[in-house]
Amino acid sequence: MSPGLDELRRRARALAEEGSRRILGITGAPGAGKGTVADALLADLGPAAVLVPMDGFHLAGAELRRLGRQDRKGAPDTFDAAGYVALLRRIRDQGPEIVYAPEFHREVEESYAGAIAIRPETPLVITEGNYLLLDEPPWNEVRELLDESWFLAPDNTERLSRLVARHVRYGRTRDQAREWVLRSDERNAERVSPTKVHADLLIQGDPS
Repeated sequence: MSPGLDELRRRARALAEEGSRRILGITGAPGAGKGTVADALLADLGPAAVLVPMDGFHLAGAELRRLGRQDRKGAPDTFDAAGYVALLRRIRDQGPEIVYAPEFHREVEESYAGAIAIRPETPLVITEGNYLLLDEPPWNEVRELLDESWFLAPDNTERLSRLVARHVRYGRTRDQAREWVLRSDERNAERVSPTKVHADLLIQGDPS
């Protein structure tokens, strides 16, 4: 049986209570509910945890246009993957200084630098994103930096419905949203799905 939300909270609390810095990675295809699960854990853990989403490392719109990749934003090569890995290494080192991470804002489709503060006394850092377990470099360096990795695999129909609703919420028409989901998001989902074999925990369905 797939673990429910109470069991996920228990596992996250155990990581936070181990003493030294731990990093929990939550991954899955676009629309899998990674942010929802992460938010539930944060609500339970309070100041013992902080969320550092992979999405903060989206390349800026101007750079995507320069590279000719703006029509497939969200693909693995539309992120600063090396920068994400470098940040995770700094977080894992748990030095005495505050480490700052960028945060992606969907309403403007850009990231703000230095928006998330990871304090040295925070025991658990939760990171979530599509490509945490991808085998391609430099993404394949992420796995070794995670103390535990969870892969979310919800019902596919529900996942697609959530994705369309998300794009509509941020300004696309329903037809535009469906076109983007089927052309771009689903192509990325095909890249992500095989990586579940690397996860420490497979969560099927929506945890509740």
